Amino acid sequence: MEFTAGGRLELRLTAADVGKRVSVRRLTAGGAPGAKFTDTVGVLTSWNEGVLRITRRDGSEVQIPESSLVAGKVVPSAPARRRGPAASYEELARVAARAWQPVESERLGDWELRAADGFTRRANSVLPLGDPGLPLDEALARVRAWYGERGLPAYIQTATGAEGTQELLCADLEARGWVREVSAEMWVGGLAPVADGEDPGGSVTLSREPDEAWLGRYQRKGASGTALRVLTSGPSVVFATVPGEGGVPAAIGRCVVDGRWAGFAAVEVDPALRRRGLASAVMTALARRALEEGASAAWLQVENDNDGARALYERLGFAAHHTYHHYRAPDPAADWK
Repeated sequence: MEFTAGGRLELRLTAADVGKRVSVRRLTAGGAPGAKFTDTVGVLTSWNEGVLRITRRDGSEVQIPESSLVAGKVVPSAPARRRGPAASYEELARVAARAWQPVESERLGDWELRAADGFTRRANSVLPLGDPGLPLDEALARVRAWYGERGLPAYIQTATGAEGTQELLCADLEARGWVREVSAEMWVGGLAPVADGEDPGGSVTLSREPDEAWLGRYQRKGASGTALRVLTSGPSVVFATVPGEGGVPAAIGRCVVDGRWAGFAAVEVDPALRRRGLASAVMTALARRALEEGASAAWLQVENDNDGARALYERLGFAAHHTYHHYRAPDPAADWK
């Protein structure tokens, strides 16, 4: 990272740069003898009382004493993508929301409040794509009341790490006591390489509805009527099944086609049959159907600690686009501002 001008390190940042993506260099160990430089890149979310707070791509926050800075500058809002289809955060957020729809929703300015009887955080959280039309504290009070009326905890889904994501909102929520419970990544890739995977050999069956066998393999056991409504929501939904013993599939998957996008989810394999190419076969079969329906790009969501899935998706040409998070409202009895 180049910080110099005429051979000298320069600090080209002020508090007016809050909200921008920055790169800073600081001394570790408080500038003691033998101290080293450390570089941090992310969104500058605040600069108060001599402390900078920077939110990195994965949503983690770094607090940097102003006195330790030796250089810094504003950098482009998002790095150029080296592979995979180009897409904005907002486009992907809306596509993902259409692929996993709630049974009830309400607008609060540009925010969407979503509920589905508690089935998954994604379908029971606020999608804040813009301005709620109210001061933030008032909007959050409305959110808490809306979910409270439905007997649900209040969640807000945010994102970090791409142009147009919500690092500032994340910082504002944390300052008000909201707790980040779950983080995962949105990955994107070309659809054709997925369809060119290993030939399923006719072992994968496709259907428009999940049958009892499919639900028997699905990790969320005892899927209710509400869950089925969420699972079958989306512009064009396809379910994949690899038959197994005892009427329970060896592997399953779900794909939603929405314009140029194909979204993959619920790719699950019998633990006793992993590393046999079944997940790849499911992805290939679903990708071929999606290509037939006109899609050309693919997306999926993967948890940070799911090493097996991440390795598979990397082999298929996927790469991380941004990280998303679910923030839960603090206990109503907690002292928060």
